[in-house]
Amino acid sequence: LSTGTARLAGLLLISLAAWYLGYFIAAFTPQEIISHAKLQDFGKKPVLRAPVPKRQKCDHWTPCPAGHFAYRILSGGGKEKMAKICFEDELCVIDSPDHSGEMMTFIRNAPEGTLLLMATHDDGSTLLKNDAKKLVEELGSKEISNIKFRSSWVFIAAKGFKLPDNIQKEKINHSDKKMNRYNGWPAEIQIEGCIPRNLI
Repeated sequence: LSTGTARLAGLLLISLAAWYLGYFIAAFTPQEIISHAKLQDFGKKPVLRAPVPKRQKCDHWTPCPAGHFAYRILSGGGKEKMAKICFEDELCVIDSPDHSGEMMTFIRNAPEGTLLLMATHDDGSTLLKNDAKKLVEELGSKEISNIKFRSSWVFIAAKGFKLPDNIQKEKINHSDKKMNRYNGWPAEIQIEGCIPRNLI
């Protein structure tokens, strides 16, 4: 045979061997391995997904240190958004028609070593009587007497012990027609934090 004929025969032999090899692989490889979706994934970089953040007590962004209570106090806003108090993930929605009477009874009957968490909805300036405001002032409030019509107000106090100096204890937001979030109501406000258990 001439050199050209030998090369052509060799090329045909290699092509035939390659065809048989491809047929063999296709015949004995499971279909799910060579599916179109799997083939598309070849060469792709792996996608790293951040884990879903763990929910913290009272929806804090970060957990309270060990040996601390978690709390959040949220004032009401508008007609539908009631005031809410969360303590150690226990939620209390405030909706009482007798604000002054219930507040005074609760404060007076609370034993020494009690945390007191308070918030307004509508309307602390008129529904809280002066004797109730005076009682809250005695607990350390500096804003209770400044509450105006539909002011948003939140407050945390301690009966029989002192709260840490580094926590925010009170916040107030007055109604302002130019800045109100709701029709006739200012935006709700909140304070949150962690209280050492050994204080109580």
